[in-house]
Amino acid sequence: MSFPELAWSILPKLLEGMVVTLELTIIAITMGALLGIPIALGRVYGSKLIYIFCTFFVEIFRGTPLLTQLFILYFGLPSVGVMLSPFTAAVIGMGLNSAAYQAEYFRGAIQSVKEEQLIAAYSLGMKQVQAIRYVVLPQMLRLVIPSWSNELIYLLKYTSMAYMIQAPEIISQGRLISSRNFRTFEVFIVITVIYLVVVLILSKFLDLMESKFRIPGL
Repeated sequence: MSFPELAWSILPKLLEGMVVTLELTIIAITMGALLGIPIALGRVYGSKLIYIFCTFFVEIFRGTPLLTQLFILYFGLPSVGVMLSPFTAAVIGMGLNSAAYQAEYFRGAIQSVKEEQLIAAYSLGMKQVQAIRYVVLPQMLRLVIPSWSNELIYLLKYTSMAYMIQAPEIISQGRLISSRNFRTFEVFIVITVIYLVVVLILSKFLDLMESKFRIPGL
């Protein structure tokens, strides 16, 4: 079988794996954002206790390998009676890991909002919560897009680690196919092309989003 014939024959199965990869990415990046924003706010505006807790979370998940975190969730938790499917363990592990990184991106964006704007908000009678909601957060969400875009692309590629806990993403599908036809090189060339196409499309979309939401003058 020639390479084009091989690529065409294995493409449907690899695309099934890419669908799982995209599902992992979307759920994990969303989970990371939903956790990362309050953690970032806690590190900037929280009390000392909240600051310590948020900092501890960030340092734990940034300071340990993602693969170790996945192994603890999938292979470690069953020893204490908690059983997770490969997909669930991958989502939780990648979501928590991404939350730690996103929290730092959000924190940097929050701190880039000039303090004078908060002072102006307070002078208009706003409380801190209102100032954060109406002044800080709208700007933060626009300022963070470049670094958040990198996190999304990194996370898409890091989902390949889910193969190590048997999640049925594209690398797992590729390994299964190559174990049957023994044409590992060709199979992973096709996987590489699929990844490249997806990343290029995603990068173009993110560039357009960044351009649309860029704050004038910054």
